Amino acid sequence: MPIDPQNTLLTVQAGLAQLSTLIVSYSFSAIGAIILLVVGYLVAGLAERSIFAGLGHIHGFDATLRHFFSKIVRYAILILVVIMVLGQFGVQTASIIAAIGAIGLAIGLALQGTLQNIAAGIMLLALRPFRIGESVEVGVISGSIEEIGLFATRLRTADGVYILAPNSTLWNQPVRNFSRNGVRRADISLSIGSWNDIDGAQKTLLAIAAAENRIRREPAPIAFVASLGDTTVSLTLRYWTAAADYFSTNIDMTKRAKQAFDSAGISIPLPPPEAPVTEARKQ
Repeated sequence: MPIDPQNTLLTVQAGLAQLSTLIVSYSFSAIGAIILLVVGYLVAGLAERSIFAGLGHIHGFDATLRHFFSKIVRYAILILVVIMVLGQFGVQTASIIAAIGAIGLAIGLALQGTLQNIAAGIMLLALRPFRIGESVEVGVISGSIEEIGLFATRLRTADGVYILAPNSTLWNQPVRNFSRNGVRRADISLSIGSWNDIDGAQKTLLAIAAAENRIRREPAPIAFVASLGDTTVSLTLRYWTAAADYFSTNIDMTKRAKQAFDSAGISIPLPPPEAPVTEARKQ
């Protein structure tokens, strides 16, 4: 069948016209997409800086949380911009949103423990049951707080051991904070022979407490009989001191109490000697 040159020319002209229309249409879409990307990138950066600066004006708001929330706002805006750009090219945004939701759900299920730590980290940073430098005890974990992160908290024990505890572990248990109130009560217990002057022993304990500058005057130190034995009397010296001075004061006061009792002639009874082990008892 012979080819009609005129029909071929018309077909080519129609194809070129359609192609030029598509090029113009997609050119405008591409230009709009580029503009959206640039504007969205700038807006995301501006929003991130604004959120970070705004949260900084809130007294006591943690810097880690400031970074976290400002980054969330930034990435949320960027994701929205990408969806709008894809919409410029005729992509069904509803399908994209549904796919993102499904992916987010799958990631959330896969990283459930990690997300729990993040949530716990946010709560720890927001409510502040402990701060950096404070001495705490949480369950079997105890030490001084060195860093509070979104995933885990770093501690240092009294004997210098490094501990990295997941935030969910610290959040789900009662926290004993030894530093938060600023003061701590200390008790020093000593046993003396029941033949000693109890009133004199109590006055001796109060005297060494009065001579120590680290011990607070209010509440005033007290010395009392804690318990009675067959041949012993257990005395307790109770006082309050700054949390930072708790251990050093306790160590020094225990030593001074023993020295003061020796100087005053107050005897601390020795434990009874162990009974000899006979052959019958060995068997």
